[in-house]
Amino acid sequence: MKKPVFVGSAVALVTPMHADSSVNFAELGRLIEDQIANSTDAILICGTTGESATMTDDERLACIDYTVKAVRRRVPVIAGTGSNNTKHSIFLSKRAADLGVDALLLVTPYYNKTNQSGLIAHFTAIADAASVPIILYNVPSRTGVNLLPETVFALSKHPRIIGIKEASGDIAQCARIASLCGDDIVLYSGNDDQVVPLLSLGGKGVISVVSNITPQKMHDCCKAWFDGNFEKARAIQLELLPLCNALFCDVNPIPVKYAMALQGWRVGPCRLPLIAPAIEQKKQICTTMHQYHFI
Repeated sequence: MKKPVFVGSAVALVTPMHADSSVNFAELGRLIEDQIANSTDAILICGTTGESATMTDDERLACIDYTVKAVRRRVPVIAGTGSNNTKHSIFLSKRAADLGVDALLLVTPYYNKTNQSGLIAHFTAIADAASVPIILYNVPSRTGVNLLPETVFALSKHPRIIGIKEASGDIAQCARIASLCGDDIVLYSGNDDQVVPLLSLGGKGVISVVSNITPQKMHDCCKAWFDGNFEKARAIQLELLPLCNALFCDVNPIPVKYAMALQGWRVGPCRLPLIAPAIEQKKQICTTMHQYHFI
């Protein structure tokens, strides 16, 4: 059985920005401390929610370096180092490993949209070059590429490919992965509204956007499941559904950054081409945050 990088809830952390869109490292430090104080089980830096797509290599590596040093091994740190350029992903993955991360998150190559054989070649090349565990990231709504269960099965034979963040939204596909791969792949939910369903299939947790707002609650949902309190886990999952809906009423991370700003976090704006939410989305986010007494 491959060892999970973490069990429970990992936050897909936003990258706080100053008004000029430069990284606000002081606020990043505050966010990290708050996450750890509120029981987050791992921290993902430079993922989709962290706006890695609009960060330079120097910025990404600086954020990874800062996070590793700030966390000080209290929880695992996972770095997003995926791209649609295999050579570039290898470069970022090696650098992130040198900086001391516990694992890498690798998204499927977007835009050039290789076939399943190309996906195997891409991830295998990175895994061969890397020195830390790898979690695959399947999010076809963003990339236009679906990592099929049979492909995950083939990749699961690589000793460094230990898990997958499944954000296809297709529970039948997740079940097929679990059935094919068994203990050779660790299944994580990539959708906050499907945590308990994936745990019921043998999943080990979630990589969560909602945890930016309420890390303790998402941790508690997972812990309840692993403690055998399935009713409590189910109740928390259902309780969080309106918040999940509000935080995905626009393209992530637009809503979550707006919600965090309402909480008083100095997360700043999203980088272009992402812009502030429209008035109706702002109303939905604000109303939902009031309902949960988060503001």
